[in-house]
Amino acid sequence: MPLTSYRPATVKLFDTHCHLDLPELAKAQDLHWQQAQDAGVAALVIPAVEQAAWQNLLKLHASQPAWHIALGIHPWWAAKHDLADIGLLNQLLQQYTDEVCAIGEIGLDFALAEDTFDQQLQLFAAQLNLAKQYAKPVILHHSKSQPQLLAELKRQQFTEGGILHAFSGSQQQAKAFLDLGFKLGIGGTITYERARKTQISVQKLPLDSFVLETDAPAMPLAGFQGEINTPAQLNRIFAAFCKLRTEPAEQLAAALWRNTEQVLRLA
Repeated sequence: MPLTSYRPATVKLFDTHCHLDLPELAKAQDLHWQQAQDAGVAALVIPAVEQAAWQNLLKLHASQPAWHIALGIHPWWAAKHDLADIGLLNQLLQQYTDEVCAIGEIGLDFALAEDTFDQQLQLFAAQLNLAKQYAKPVILHHSKSQPQLLAELKRQQFTEGGILHAFSGSQQQAKAFLDLGFKLGIGGTITYERARKTQISVQKLPLDSFVLETDAPAMPLAGFQGEINTPAQLNRIFAAFCKLRTEPAEQLAAALWRNTEQVLRLA
């Protein structure tokens, strides 16, 4: 079934997490963007994963304003960075405050080797402090690390909010972040039958809790395992989201768009 058949003609969607700059997508970037637009995606956020990506992302945003950008250091790349890179990020934020919608992708991943934890924590704390200094929301990566993320957010009395990327969990887990001003990034996880806990959270939590994301080129949807994920798949995620809610599709799309503008302060 063609992707566009999943979408009412009046719906526009916002992919809040798409690594359009990574090699799997960058080699056909314009094609992926055109296919995404054909599928109803009107804007997206490209979060950085390392310092080497920052200047390129600034250029991408300048060339295509619908591609919003976040600058940060992903915990998977923490070992390649130190506090000198945080100084460079600070300089870029001074110069390009208006161009950067969030600090990200940042966070903690305790599925990685234990000898990376201290470096991850140091860089996360420093980036969170920068986000607080510049009044920017954050895009949070998490893996086996939600208690530690919450502890640092509370220690720094962080009130800028942001997006908890790749949410998959219970209503109780969600509420801890929602209470701190975060939205939950809902992606391809909800297309899997095994994700019942996450599906129930989508059904039960208030509509203003959510934003949509693909995490392309990662996190393929059910039925697409082993394939490169793309931003055009967001309409399939939206279709799955609609099946879990009682509101009409147009109302859901408008609310998700509004949630995104609100949390990233794009309105």
